[in-house]
Parts: sequence; C-alpha cells; structure tokens
Amino acid sequence: MTPTRILLADDHPLVRGGLRQVIDKQPDLEVVAEAGDGAEAVALAVSSDVDLAILDVAMPRLTGLQAAEQLRRRRPELRVLILSMYDSEQYLIGAARAGAAGYVLKSVADEEVVDACRAVMRSDAFVYPKGLSAHTREHVERARTGGRPAQLLTPRQQEVLKLVAEGHSSQEIAALLVISPKTVERHRANISAKVGARDRVDLTRYAIRSGLVQP
Repeated sequence: MTPTRILLADDHPLVRGGLRQVIDKQPDLEVVAEAGDGAEAVALAVSSDVDLAILDVAMPRLTGLQAAEQLRRRRPELRVLILSMYDSEQYLIGAARAGAAGYVLKSVADEEVVDACRAVMRSDAFVYPKGLSAHTREHVERARTGGRPAQLLTPRQQEVLKLVAEGHSSQEIAALLVISPKTVERHRANISAKVGARDRVDLTRYAIRSGLVQP
C-alpha cells in the first residue's frame, strides 16, 4: 500500500520535527514536504504530489485558515488538517468553513495526529478534538455543510490586514506581496472603511476577532 503523502506546515521547526518523527513511524503515513509559512505551504501543495496538508492555524504571511481556503479552490481533492494550540469554537468553525477536514490541538497532537490523519483520509467528515461539546459540534457541522457566508474582506485585503496587525510597515507589506506601497495604502484605507477602523489598534483588534492573528 502506498503511504499517504503529507505536507507539514508550521513556523516552528521543533514542532515540525517532533510531528514528523511521530508520523514517519507509521507505515501508512509519510511526510514528504515541509513549509515554514502559509504561502510556502500553498506553493508546495500545488506543485507537489501530496495527499494531505497539515497546517498550523497561526503562521506568517498566510494563516493556516487562509492557506486552507486557497487550497480548497486550487486543489479541492487535497485533504487538509488544521493544527492549533487554541481550543476555540471560533477557530473550529473557521477551519470548517475554510474547507479543512479536521482540527487537532497541539497539546495532544503527539497522541492524536496519526489517528486524525487516517480519519481525514478515509472520510470527508470533520475530525473533532476529544471532549468537544455537542453545542460546538452542531455549530461546526453547520459551518461545514451550510455553505459559506459572504466575506467582508477580499482575500487580498485579508492578507494586507494580517500583515498590518503583525506590525509591518506599508513598505514591508508591499515587498512581501509584490505590490506598490500606494496599493497597500489603498487596501488599508478600504479595509478601514469596511470594518470601521480608525487606526492600527482598531485594525489589529479586528484581525484578532477574525482569526487572522493570535492575541
């Protein structure tokens, strides 16, 4: 049997190394690619022959949820498992809406990631953390099956907002996204108008509430 080929994306090399050791001990699973940020993860997943992407929810450039959304459009057959340190209904629902098939807490990843990988590969059903309440399960299932609500911000605006909230200047954002500083400022003005933000603090608060950055 050919092992499931896995892309592992986390911005902490020690986390990737630890998970890789756990996964590669299994005869039916194999880590064949690693990424240190969300944009690199998307590029590798699109260009590599992988069956499953494990994405940390909080990564530079693109979050795991943003990367999952892009992969849902560009490689819909690819299964995605979100890795997170937060036992949060907000992120669970966000993962389901982004097209992920499962969500694993980092605190128990060494114990559960193998079972989660196998579950994701044999079924489209969302894999829940152990101990999840029936109320939260209901919300996550509704998010997974009930269609996607209209997004207030475009994907590009979300990218800009995330970088603004992380403290990058307009010049730095322009370099990272390969656009002009004027375009960054235009995006920032449009974002502020949409979300009712007056300054960077307001933008950062909105980014946290939206799950683009961690508090």
